[in-house]
Amino acid sequence: MESSFRTAGVKLPLALLLPLLLAVVGTVYGHFIVEKSSLKILSPISLRARHDAAIGNFGVPEYGGLMVGSLVFPAKESTGCQPFDGNKPFKSKTSRPHILLVDRGGCYFAKKVWHGQQAGAAAVLVADIVEEPLITMDSPEESSDADGYIEKIEIPSALIEKSVGQTLKDALEKGGGEVVTELDWRESMPHPDERVEYELWTNSNDECGTRCTEQMNFVKNFKGHAQILERGGYTLFTPHYITWYCPEAFILTSQCKSQCINRGRYCAPDPEQDFGEGYEGKDVVFENLRQLCVHRVANESNRSRVWWDYVTDFHIRCSMKEKRYSKDCAEDVMRSLDLPIEKIKKCMGDPEADTENEVLKAEQELQVGRGSRGDVTILPTLVINNVQYRGKLERTAVLKAICAGFKETTEPAVCLSGDLETNECCERNGGCWGDVKSNVTACKDTFRGRVCECPVVDGIQYRGDGYTSCEAVGPGRCAINNGGCWLETLSGRTFSACSESLISGCRCPPGFSGNGHKCEDIDECKEHLACQCDGCSCKNTWGGYDCKCTGSKIYIAQHDTCIERSGTKFGWFLAFVVLAAIAGVGMGGYIFYKYRLRSYMDSEIMAIMSQYMPLDNQHSHEVNQAEGRPLRGGSTVV
Repeated sequence: MESSFRTAGVKLPLALLLPLLLAVVGTVYGHFIVEKSSLKILSPISLRARHDAAIGNFGVPEYGGLMVGSLVFPAKESTGCQPFDGNKPFKSKTSRPHILLVDRGGCYFAKKVWHGQQAGAAAVLVADIVEEPLITMDSPEESSDADGYIEKIEIPSALIEKSVGQTLKDALEKGGGEVVTELDWRESMPHPDERVEYELWTNSNDECGTRCTEQMNFVKNFKGHAQILERGGYTLFTPHYITWYCPEAFILTSQCKSQCINRGRYCAPDPEQDFGEGYEGKDVVFENLRQLCVHRVANESNRSRVWWDYVTDFHIRCSMKEKRYSKDCAEDVMRSLDLPIEKIKKCMGDPEADTENEVLKAEQELQVGRGSRGDVTILPTLVINNVQYRGKLERTAVLKAICAGFKETTEPAVCLSGDLETNECCERNGGCWGDVKSNVTACKDTFRGRVCECPVVDGIQYRGDGYTSCEAVGPGRCAINNGGCWLETLSGRTFSACSESLISGCRCPPGFSGNGHKCEDIDECKEHLACQCDGCSCKNTWGGYDCKCTGSKIYIAQHDTCIERSGTKFGWFLAFVVLAAIAGVGMGGYIFYKYRLRSYMDSEIMAIMSQYMPLDNQHSHEVNQAEGRPLRGGSTVV
């Protein structure tokens, strides 16, 4: 279950594995280097001596420093493959930390160190169980057993020879006193002068699993440090990319054609490990070559640090997972960073030519280890001052290793303080979106470098990719630079494409056409959109039109028609006459009705009175009535 250092950091399809391995074996004459720290036994005095320890390729080695601690060996579970009982049983109760010693075997090296860290140990030593030269302990590339613990390992570790481990265990068993050891990394990193030279062997492929994720996270998180160091002239950074090649006998195979350029000279494994799906290996070689040339061309203008921006932005904007991994997307990124695209194309040369490519040929030669430097056989690999870095590929851990490469007293301020400010947004807005009119930008400076994120301004949220576009959304957006929409005033009239009724977007107002960011007046007359009636004359205006009718006619826009002005007066007069007649008839009917009712009531009353009058008085009544004299109510004529 343990994992020694692998000879390949990427998996190859079986159909191409043999020819590529033959290619590598046939050209690599270097050797693998085990990077070491010094282990010194300080107590008991009788065992005082110095031994080599192979630095583990995970956790955080204390480059440039040392650690003195008391050694502990677990009474149970000597391999450390299971969590230790108790609450941090190996956490020291004194100022001297505990260094845990465990035996090799039974599980991954990284699992042992993780259990030691959880138990409170400050470092872990793994004793080999066979007599052999030291190897480099590595973490599992992909394992369901990993459970994400590898990235959480923060303590250093090392592998020691079987004989050294047995000596330490014997001293602990005797119980003659404390066994004190010293782990020394001060000479593990060469530090000859005041400038550190380092290189990162990486890959533009983002479909190769945990290793690709690890290296891209490192590039994004470390670029702030890298650019500060490079801007100050403290470091010289160079990116590199591993390539393979197809032997002559395999050049015409479909596998080599899909994974290689320049007639089989430079190859990369298929990203999905499936020749019939997704991207091809040669797509990766193309982009690797482009990223090398980005660094070369930018370096000519003293802007080599822009490589970190390009690689980060390309990974975000041109991901394979989102099917944007392409030449066009790469060129969009270069434009945003003000990189000379034609120069970069010239540097790349012709990938279809049956000739050597100067840039990629140099990369193949550099893969081979020479002198104190080992072969580069895994991605990612960091080389500092010609020594391969061991440990977690993480921002703080790598910075510590780089700072250990400076000659004493020549370290830059970044090595002495965690307070970082990159100020990348001051140069070309960091390649991010920006609006000069409203003084709004998507560029944000952080201690890790600049990021392109649409901002929030006065409570108004901007949305977009942060690189090419940001758009204000929500209520009140029109108050900030008119929401980024078109706005124009002419002859005292103002029109806007920003509407508060819409939470986002720009729309040209009626009378204009365009995308909302640019609007042009519509010529309704020329486009035959209005004023098309007989006798109409049309004149275009900005944002509208004027329509006139011949003679005394007037224009009715709702119906796009002209009507007679006099006819209209007659119509109103006729309507008035009709209404007056109706009113007269109604009044007459009311008077007639009232008169008839009065007459009817009077006749009925007279009839009733006549029934109750005496006959003797009938004549007097008739005389009074004839003379027009009214009868008095209640009177009696005698």
